[in-house]
Amino acid sequence: MLAEWSVELGTGDPTLELPWSSPDGAHRFLDLKRQPELLLEIPEACFYPELAEFLSWASSPDSPIETAKCDAWTSRQMTTEDEVFGERCKFGSYVDFLFPATDRRTQFADHESFVKNLSRLLRSAPDIASAAEFIVRHCVDRRTEAANSDGYYVTFYLHGYGEDEEEARKRWGIALKMVQNAMIQQSSTRTLFDR
Repeated sequence: MLAEWSVELGTGDPTLELPWSSPDGAHRFLDLKRQPELLLEIPEACFYPELAEFLSWASSPDSPIETAKCDAWTSRQMTTEDEVFGERCKFGSYVDFLFPATDRRTQFADHESFVKNLSRLLRSAPDIASAAEFIVRHCVDRRTEAANSDGYYVTFYLHGYGEDEEEARKRWGIALKMVQNAMIQQSSTRTLFDR
């Protein structure tokens, strides 16, 4: 699996503010870590069981992360970076995630170490036509007075590639499970995520 990480902390780079909602109010932040039953209110999770399984795991007490946003899509528009896979279709997703503990969310070094080690683990995983990208960005958590603080979050992009949508989605699903397993492996070998 191709796996890369980067940092986007510039003035014009994306920032996540929690809780969030779309301008029309149709979409909003759902705190799955504290209310996992809200998973059923996420349309993408209802439509893509692989994503639902990942979000369900990420919301569990055993997970080192919590999620804030997600989406999934199919595309036949290939970029220069996609051409290395030699396929005609890609199935993609993104998940914004952060550490549940407020003190961890404010530590840039923890985020950088997490995405760096996660990328390394995934690059040594079995080769499959897929690509993961992890981007550390700014986050502002306004959910409670005590948690009203600046910190960091990670946008996790994942693409699976194939001849058609079915093959691309299958590879994406396998790659998503590989990312989950890498997160489990990393968190079980480090004390970084103790709560």
